[in-house]
Amino acid sequence: MEFTHYSVLLEESMAALCIKPDGTYLDGTLGMGGHSAEIAKRLRGGRLIAIDRDERAISRAGERLLEFADKITYIHGNFSDLAGILRELSIDAVDGMLFDLGVSSPQLDEAERGFSYMTDAPLDMRMDESEKLTAWFIVNKWPEEKLRRILYDFGEERFAPRIAANIVRKRQEAPIDTTLQLVDVIKDAMPGAALREKQHPAKRSFQAIRIAVNGELDAVSEMMEAAAKHLKSGGRLAVISFHSLEDRIVKNSIVSRERGCTCPREFPVCVCGFVPTLKNIEKKPIVPSERELSENPRSRSAKLRVAEKI
Repeated sequence: MEFTHYSVLLEESMAALCIKPDGTYLDGTLGMGGHSAEIAKRLRGGRLIAIDRDERAISRAGERLLEFADKITYIHGNFSDLAGILRELSIDAVDGMLFDLGVSSPQLDEAERGFSYMTDAPLDMRMDESEKLTAWFIVNKWPEEKLRRILYDFGEERFAPRIAANIVRKRQEAPIDTTLQLVDVIKDAMPGAALREKQHPAKRSFQAIRIAVNGELDAVSEMMEAAAKHLKSGGRLAVISFHSLEDRIVKNSIVSRERGCTCPREFPVCVCGFVPTLKNIEKKPIVPSERELSENPRSRSAKLRVAEKI
């Protein structure tokens, strides 16, 4: 299958990284390899570490990036294990890191992956297909309260109690096996006014279940912790997020490392010993241009935050 590929905020993220030709860089979310290709083009003697949880993505990107094969090291892994990956490669710190936290177009367009609420497929949603937890297990086995909590916390779904209750009710009659079966269950639980809203009624619930399957929010928190430790002084961190939960984690992580001291304000002197490690390069997130939005509507919710290691 051929995929139309558009690398989100490509020019902006390359500018943010300030790539040095002889530097060492890390693309923590390889995907189709668009960002990696642009980094590799700028390297002359430098090195790129390209990580992805999806073995299919690594295989596809490896074919697309053959001309840069001598510059790129591919790693099948989770960016939350960034510290361990660099340790295995005997790398203490890198000159720049890029993370695109969105679901890639192939994952959405390959129906059998079960990420999309627009086509029928088995309930899967695993980014790493070697992992055991699937969307099917969450939908059919998790208790109602746990379902309600992830729908509300991860999807910010205001009808989470009604949807969770309906999932449990329907699965008692027969397992919910496919994406479109789940879409029908979600729609059946929502009031008519919500079904008429512009956003697809299943979007928030599918987001929540995908996040739960892949442990995405914990992974982002762990990634930010490791990134702050494994950037060289002056190195750049660029993170593209697509929903408010991820963006909040990225923003707060940068801000907490920019402010440094965590002592209460009433303390006359600092006693915590915490010093700033990152500084914001852009106070507000960078968003796609009108041209990019017209060419790639999927980028409309993208936000790029950039920090530099102090």
